[in-house]
Order: sequence, then C-alpha cells, then structure tokens
Amino acid sequence: MSFDAWTIFALFWLVFVTTPGPNAVNCISNGMSLPLSKAMLGVLAILTQASAFLILSALGVTALIAASPTGFFIAKLVGAGFLIWLGLRGWMNATKPAPASERPARQVYLHALAVATINPKSVAGYLAAFSQFVQPDVPIWEQMVMIMPTALVITMFSYTGFTVLGAVMGKAALGAVFNTWVRRVMAGCFIIYGVLLGTSTAPIAKG
Repeated sequence: MSFDAWTIFALFWLVFVTTPGPNAVNCISNGMSLPLSKAMLGVLAILTQASAFLILSALGVTALIAASPTGFFIAKLVGAGFLIWLGLRGWMNATKPAPASERPARQVYLHALAVATINPKSVAGYLAAFSQFVQPDVPIWEQMVMIMPTALVITMFSYTGFTVLGAVMGKAALGAVFNTWVRRVMAGCFIIYGVLLGTSTAPIAKG
C-alpha cells in the first residue's frame, strides 16, 4: 500500500469511526453510568470486533455476506431488533438510578461486543474500505500490516473519546431531570438506528 493510499484509507477510517452510531452511543452511555476503567471494556470489545471484521474482510467474508441478500436481510433484522430493544429498555429505565455497581465487567464487554457485531452497516463500512483502498496487485497480508494497526489505533482513540465524553456528561448530569433527559436521548438514538438498519439495503460488492 502506497503512502497516498494509506493516507486516504486513514482519512476514510477516521470518518467511519467518528460518525456517531450505535457504538458511539453505547460508549457514551457506559461512560455516564460506569467507572471509567470499567467503561473502557466497551472500547476493548469494539477493538475485538474490529480486529475480527478486518481479518474477515481480508479473507473476503464480508464481500460474501454483502453478496447474499438473504444473509444480509437476516442480519439486518436481528441487528435492528436488538438495537430497538436496547432503546426501548433504556427509555423505560431512564428514570431509575444507573446500575453502575450491578453490571459485572463480563456483561459490559459482551454487551458492547454484541452492539458492535450485530450491525449490518458494519459490513458496508469494511467492504468499502477493502474494495476502495486495497491494491489488487499486492498480497493482501502485506497490506494488512499497515491497514490493521491504522484502523485499530484510530478506532481506539475515537471510542475512547466517546467514553470520556460520557464520563464528563455523567458528572455534569447532577440533576435527576437532566440525567433522565440525556438517558432518554441515548435510548432514542438506539431506536432510530434500529429503524434505519431495518430499512437499509444491502451493500454492493465490487466485482
């Protein structure tokens, strides 16, 4: 991968992971309701998902999923239903105290991993990265030496920032009314993302 291609890829990935989505909302929610050290487990889960998707993309699996309307449709419905369920549950629990001490580390990690993984739009992002920026005349694993660290470092800083933002917001949300309002906005975002995913179309792979 040339330096110019790497620069373009890095800029694309920066936009891809900093555009607010389900992962960002979950990181902000974790930062608001959990100690920062525990909330960072959500970032670790996103990095786990990103590593897996990068490897699968290199192997061509995401292109295969994108080329299968049935597979994409099933993933879309599962992901949309999951996000809408999270949003509805968050809305109903917004007036209750945040259960900071009741969420074990394992649950925080697995919850974030589920949010990151059950998201058909991720397929479009990873497919775009590999269809637009990978050079076909260069062995893929030679390019992964540059692609994977770049993507993971940008991803880590982006979602760490969202988590810290949530922690700052949590400290600012001293009033019960404001706290409830912010949590309902976060819940509403999950519902909106779920609806958008449910009405999305399959990404088109470049052949």
